Amino acid sequence: MMQSENADPQPQPGYNSHTSENASDDTQSSTTALTKPTEQPSITPALTGIDQYNDMDETGDSVDNQNTGNNTENQEEINDAAAERVLDNFIKENTQETSREVPQGKLNEAKAEDTDSEGEEVEEEELASGVTPSYEQVNGAQMEERMSLLKRKQRMDEILRQEDGDSEFEDEQMTDVDQEDQESASAPIPEGLCVECRDQEASFSCEQCSEEFCEMCFAMIHRTGNRRNHKYKNLNVNMKTNGKVKTTAKIISNDDMETEESTPEEDEPKPINIISSGNTSFGDWFESRAKFIPLRLNMEERKLLRLLEAALNVSEYTDKIDIISYNSSKTRRMVHQIKDLCSILSGLMVASDYKKGQELIINKSFEDNQEFFQRIFEIGRRHKIMNPEKMRDAYGKLMYMLMDSVIPDVQDMLSFSLVIPIKTVYSFLKERDGLGLLHHDSMAEATKEIIADGKSRPQINQEIRSKERAIEWLSRKFANDNLTQEEIKHCLYSIGDNHAYLRANRDCCERISQYLQKYFNPNKIEKGYSLAISSGRNGARLSHSHEMQYLYANQTLHLWREIQHEMFMLWSLSDQDLLSDHNTYRLRDTGQGLNRVQMCPAVSKCMHSILHRAQQKAGYWVGSSVIHLGDKNVPNALMFIDKYNQVSRILNPILICLESIEPVIAKNTGLRSYVDNSFGGVDALKKSILADFFKYAFDGSGADNFFDAGSCIDGRLTSAWNWCSLIEKKSYFPIFLLTGFVGFDGDGF
Repeated sequence: MMQSENADPQPQPGYNSHTSENASDDTQSSTTALTKPTEQPSITPALTGIDQYNDMDETGDSVDNQNTGNNTENQEEINDAAAERVLDNFIKENTQETSREVPQGKLNEAKAEDTDSEGEEVEEEELASGVTPSYEQVNGAQMEERMSLLKRKQRMDEILRQEDGDSEFEDEQMTDVDQEDQESASAPIPEGLCVECRDQEASFSCEQCSEEFCEMCFAMIHRTGNRRNHKYKNLNVNMKTNGKVKTTAKIISNDDMETEESTPEEDEPKPINIISSGNTSFGDWFESRAKFIPLRLNMEERKLLRLLEAALNVSEYTDKIDIISYNSSKTRRMVHQIKDLCSILSGLMVASDYKKGQELIINKSFEDNQEFFQRIFEIGRRHKIMNPEKMRDAYGKLMYMLMDSVIPDVQDMLSFSLVIPIKTVYSFLKERDGLGLLHHDSMAEATKEIIADGKSRPQINQEIRSKERAIEWLSRKFANDNLTQEEIKHCLYSIGDNHAYLRANRDCCERISQYLQKYFNPNKIEKGYSLAISSGRNGARLSHSHEMQYLYANQTLHLWREIQHEMFMLWSLSDQDLLSDHNTYRLRDTGQGLNRVQMCPAVSKCMHSILHRAQQKAGYWVGSSVIHLGDKNVPNALMFIDKYNQVSRILNPILICLESIEPVIAKNTGLRSYVDNSFGGVDALKKSILADFFKYAFDGSGADNFFDAGSCIDGRLTSAWNWCSLIEKKSYFPIFLLTGFVGFDGDGF
């Protein structure tokens, strides 16, 4: 009999030992057990069974154990051999009985299980009990234990077949929950659904598994082990043949799953249907828009941007140039301040990157580093266009310095230029023969902005995957020797940034206009919510009836919407007007300090075109059509851009307040009582805020004459700013504070 590896480390009797010492110990212990059965030691039960076999002769009769105690060593060996034969016969009978009741397949598994340590422990426990196992006992306790082991092994095999790899699992018994899971797994699967989750449409069919899976389940089950090499069919591949779309199944190895999209014909995203009014195609519209969309900054350019911002923050350029002085030449002051700023940039470059900084200053002049200065100043201008809320103070210094650098006299003294055109998506693609990208139908899908309003998480994820798939496909299709895939993605992301800008700055005009149409009717005056204004009352400088004021406010909002839609183009044209060497400026007192008054021909032409388009849509125009540019109201193109960048800063806080009222008061019964008692409910509160805004934010106030304010194009924005300055005096101002309002300057809200 083999001794288990997990046996007790205490000395155990050797049943088959051939040494005289062990034999004498066994004989003495057996004799003691027979003569004194009531005083058995701890090892007596294990010896009793062996002594019974030793005391049996070939005929089965018992022999007195005391007479055999004095036999020789050979007699002891004969007795041991006889005991072994009896044990072998017992095990053989047990095996034959088990084979009659257990199928052949399960019998093999049971035999294999006997070799485990757990099987050895069962046998030793039987021997340690000191009782010879009988036929009935084998069919009882031992067979029950063996069948339990067999069931556990079968359960483990099923788990191993379902999982991949050579993972090790612990044995566990079959529970009622497992049986229920097996019954549910055996239920019929609806056609076309995943066999694993049973609720998603099947996307892949595995050849080896002979089952269909959804995208998620297939990736999880076939991610490791031998299943990673399984062949599968893609059930959702659309291919175009002779203008017709047909579905095919392509067998691909799982190792190539990541590169499955390398075939453009199989991964081409579905184009979005674009309804275009006019003769211009969608590709031409995209190309015209890309001419004014700045290219997003990369990581290296962002490092240079930080150096530029640091240099501009410590510069006092405008404080020393835009003053009236008779002690020195203004041209010399300009040249000195420009070189001083360039020196600061060179020093900061040395501090940030010593090796590159040394290349700028060792045996080199400002003229030798012209490309570096042109690049870093262009980065600052490009960054400001895409992020109007950044560089509020530094951008003015930068543009005024560049305005002075293009003056012919200053240019001659500097001997180098600081101005280059802004890098746009169109110019970048044109240099690399990639303009065909802008005309592809998948551009709409690859550059659209994903809005989460009113959408579920799966729907949002689906839109994200569709957009990323379109970007990947376009980047592979239009890549060439001069244009890499990463550069194409960079261009697509830049166009996407433009869409995000439009949503934040243009869509707020549309939403406020929707509130106007929802709560007010131009042909019907609701008591307490009339929009009529009269000159001289509550600061108003215009006299409009309810209908007239409704149209006036609605037209103004649509005009602002058109201006915001074309803001990137207006910004590019203002950059052109400001940095023109033929368009000089004059330093004049405009009532708000000394300002640079400069004509804006390019911006003025574009603004008149936008105004004409807005007037055609309105049909009937209320108010003046005067556009102030290059005068004391709007001194230059920079002031014009800064003025209309405030539109979103005025409208967005109002929209946030209106949309946050219900969630805020829903959490506090006291606030709800306050709103009900003071304003008559949530809808009445919203109407009160909107009625006050549409009346007094468009009343022509904000100046002491009609020429500076009134109903002109710029006066409409001036009166809106005047309303914002009086928000603290409104009865509903506490509601603004409760919804998180901090101001209209765009910071912290």
